[in-house]
Amino acid sequence: MSKVGVMICGHGSRSQAAVDQFAVLAEKLPALLPSDWMVDYGYLEFANPVIRDGLDRLRAGGCDRIVAVPGMLFAAMHAKNDIPTVLNTYAAKHGVEISYGRELGVDPKMIAAAGERIQEAVDRANSELGAVPLEETCLVVIGRGASDPDANGNVSKIARMLWEGMGFGWCEVGYSGVTFPLVEPCLTHVAKLGYKRVIVFPYFLFTGILIDRIYGFTDQVAAAHPDIEFVKAGYLNDHAKVLETFAERVTEQLGEIVPPTCGTCKYRTQVLGFEAEVGAVQESHHHHVEGQGANAPGSNVEDCALCADFCTGECRLEMLAHSHDHTHDHDHDHAHDHSHTHDHVHAEYPHPKHPHGPESARKK
Repeated sequence: MSKVGVMICGHGSRSQAAVDQFAVLAEKLPALLPSDWMVDYGYLEFANPVIRDGLDRLRAGGCDRIVAVPGMLFAAMHAKNDIPTVLNTYAAKHGVEISYGRELGVDPKMIAAAGERIQEAVDRANSELGAVPLEETCLVVIGRGASDPDANGNVSKIARMLWEGMGFGWCEVGYSGVTFPLVEPCLTHVAKLGYKRVIVFPYFLFTGILIDRIYGFTDQVAAAHPDIEFVKAGYLNDHAKVLETFAERVTEQLGEIVPPTCGTCKYRTQVLGFEAEVGAVQESHHHHVEGQGANAPGSNVEDCALCADFCTGECRLEMLAHSHDHTHDHDHDHAHDHSHTHDHVHAEYPHPKHPHGPESARKK
């Protein structure tokens, strides 16, 4: 009989608070799974333990079948490329069976959790500032932002279901990085719509630099528009419905019919504007910042010459201006071992100069 181990694969963060919150979620998950299953976790980049550390502990505990899930809301490059590469390499090297499940995705339980976080903000604002009907309130949903329209589109679907489900007067969608519109241009646009109250909801699992960025830009736009109530809602964190969804993503892998992953993946099918990325090689580039934690570049605003109160993302502009090319050797342990030299070339995002994207963070 196989002993099942569960591996939760987090992204990792430069923020220790975010890492701590992820660890709490991983510690709460076993209560929703069979008692004889081992559960562990690890991070793709920045934080410790890294993914292979968690896999090592599961193997040391006697697990010969590991069920892995991405600890992420939506599937973009990290969930589609980087984490599977780490898992496949480890499985081939150690001869252990590892399956890989779906991201949390667009799920009624996740929408319910998001709705509760938004309602908490609405109730607090009504209590502290006076009641405003939902139909006279604008909801702004801020997602992570990725170079993958599949993940970005899912943020919009979540936003629409929250908007229609709760009955807000209007809804806009923004992103914390990479794509458009970013937080500041999104909120500046919203300020023109004539709503007295704006609820800003970060559709994120945990705190971190990007939450600071979202709330920081919210404060900036609010200061420029004192006649509008900008209300900051909390992120998802370890909401009970989030935990239930994680547990489902684990257990469904052992069912008779395993749900497919990445139905509208730009690496599998032609997606408008991203046709060149079909069939891209699945490989990870994140070992460069694996386990660096607070020592990773960009960890501290205090050390940044570009930012004052929070990370605006302006430092990314220089990175986006140059392709990430470098040559070095790798040992890839898949079905066989081979060393080879190649260039890491990330596909260029098709809209890097969009005025409401990362360029909007540049100081004028």
